[in-house]
Amino acid sequence: QVQVVESGGGLVQAGGSLRLSCAVSGDIFSGNRMGWYRQGPGKQREQRELVAMFTNEGQTTYGDAVKGRFTITRDNAKSSLYLQMNSLKSEDTAVYYCYIDVPYPPVGRRRHWGQGTQVTVSS
Repeated sequence: QVQVVESGGGLVQAGGSLRLSCAVSGDIFSGNRMGWYRQGPGKQREQRELVAMFTNEGQTTYGDAVKGRFTITRDNAKSSLYLQMNSLKSEDTAVYYCYIDVPYPPVGRRRHWGQGTQVTVSS
């Protein structure tokens, strides 16, 4: 059974930094697409915004709003994903969700989400 658990959220002043962690269980970490989305205040689930991700090939992609400020990394040995957030702005306030896409042949892939971690940036 796949479990995705985020940690590291909190309250920070504008200009500060936070590091989010995401632990994935289930021996499915390597080689799968994974990353972070965020859902801002008042936004619906369908309006979640891509923050950063690793493709199946291990390349990184960042949302335009966070390029140059956030960095996604991972530790395959620990089955963990990280998001280093620097130069935080009030508009970064959101619930941050970690996800991993797991293949279930021959049906296809299923996205597993964490429960989310709140990041609040005060101005």
